[in-house]
Amino acid sequence: MSVDAGHGAAVRIENCGKTFADGTRALEPATLDIARGETLVLLGPSGCGKTTMLRIIAGIETPDTGGRVLFDGKDVTGVAIERRNVGMVFQSYALFPNMSVADNIGYGLKIRRVPREARAARIAELVELTNITGLENRRIDQLSGGQRQRVALARAVAIRPGILLLDEPLTALDAALRDRLRGELNRLLRALGITAIYVTHDQAEAMELGDRIVVMRKGAIAQIGSPRDIYFTPNSRFVAEFIGAANIVEAPVDNGHLMLPGGRQPIGGAASLAAAIAMIRPETIGIVDSGNAPLSGTVESVSFTGDRQRVVVGGASHKPLTVDAPNTIELKAGQRVGLSIAPEAVRLLPAEG
Repeated sequence: MSVDAGHGAAVRIENCGKTFADGTRALEPATLDIARGETLVLLGPSGCGKTTMLRIIAGIETPDTGGRVLFDGKDVTGVAIERRNVGMVFQSYALFPNMSVADNIGYGLKIRRVPREARAARIAELVELTNITGLENRRIDQLSGGQRQRVALARAVAIRPGILLLDEPLTALDAALRDRLRGELNRLLRALGITAIYVTHDQAEAMELGDRIVVMRKGAIAQIGSPRDIYFTPNSRFVAEFIGAANIVEAPVDNGHLMLPGGRQPIGGAASLAAAIAMIRPETIGIVDSGNAPLSGTVESVSFTGDRQRVVVGGASHKPLTVDAPNTIELKAGQRVGLSIAPEAVRLLPAEG
């Protein structure tokens, strides 16, 4: 089976902002480079500008004066969407209900007058790649949500676009199916080797699919980095709290230690600070005997989730701390526990976060 390995265009958006006619500023001027074959995820809450940025790349929206969109170094800002060679997958899938699966997949090839034999070969290739073999002659209304998602993806990449744009394509699916298809989509994007730009508000999708993540807030880019960078070294309180669970601790500092109600927590390399705002991820906190622990508190609640248990500990900090503990430790509300946190697990955040 052949795939489009290494296929894709490099993208640059340069000083692209968007102000609508009523004066609404949907996107602050932004500059961003996306490498050939990279999967870039635009992540953020509703109204943060991520879909507007995607639509500017697609050619559906025009950036404010001074903004440019370049594909492989060529300025396409004034080029219509149908001439940009982009594939799009929407939340609604936008499939043609009066056509079969095969006809939907081959639609873009047909209007490009690709010969019937070559068209059939491409459809067969994508049917196999997207795991919908045997569904070629079915109508769209005979498909499940997951099958429709696969057809939409196959149709989008059939024309071998330089860039694949995906606008929350899994949102309409139930949670279990969404989790399974997220893994399939990741496999497909890697197999295609295509440049992909993916919009979502779901951090799990962003973490699994993105080579890099662009976290957006209020129409501006808050942080760009790999999933590991974004998770472990957020540059603001907003990013820290938006990506995964985070304990935010505000406390005075004495000789490189956070001075907390439950003890002294070393932070390392910050002895000169008088006060700090810090992020501590729940899984970096160990539960130990309270006798010799530098930090201690009282268990307020325990939620068993199978592979782990989420424990809320009060009294250690000014606000209860969330701890992800091994499922082998027996804990109960009211129990006194010690907390062990490595200094390097304490991420200091800027005050303006």
